[in-house]
Amino acid sequence: MLPDHAKVMALIHGAEEIIGRKKLQKIVYISKKANLPLSEKYTFRMYGPYSEELTLRVEELCDLGLVSEIKEEKAGYYQYRYRVTDHGEDFLAKFPQEWPYNEAEGILHYLNTCTSKFLELVSTMLYFDHLPPDQVEEKVSTLKKSQNYTSEDTAKAWKCIEQIKNHQVPH
Repeated sequence: MLPDHAKVMALIHGAEEIIGRKKLQKIVYISKKANLPLSEKYTFRMYGPYSEELTLRVEELCDLGLVSEIKEEKAGYYQYRYRVTDHGEDFLAKFPQEWPYNEAEGILHYLNTCTSKFLELVSTMLYFDHLPPDQVEEKVSTLKKSQNYTSEDTAKAWKCIEQIKNHQVPH
């Protein structure tokens, strides 16, 4: 088991269950930007930051029986649920790795309560965080036009980013 796989597994375990592939991608990306020790490389795609590495790691964890992926049909589309299996929990207990469980817990629980649409906004803003705030908002309004984000959504996302970076997420 490679350390990066174990960190992804620890993240899923810390969130208890993550519903949705997009949500999993965004939670990992935002957690990485919050300085949790994750190494996945991301590129920008239609739904914001995306990591092929993360997709492959999760597939491998599922193949090994350490993470379960349950496919559910929902109103004309499929939704996926991820959780660490009993076998995965045994693995995490026997082979501890460097993962800041206490620090990550609040971030993961908070992000897991957010909608995928909101996490897409936050992760997109974080992807362009090397730009001044007004340019970030311009990028979001251009790239995410179809999402119809409001100024309230953007203000809420800025607040979320500040709280996550300062590890002061609401409980």
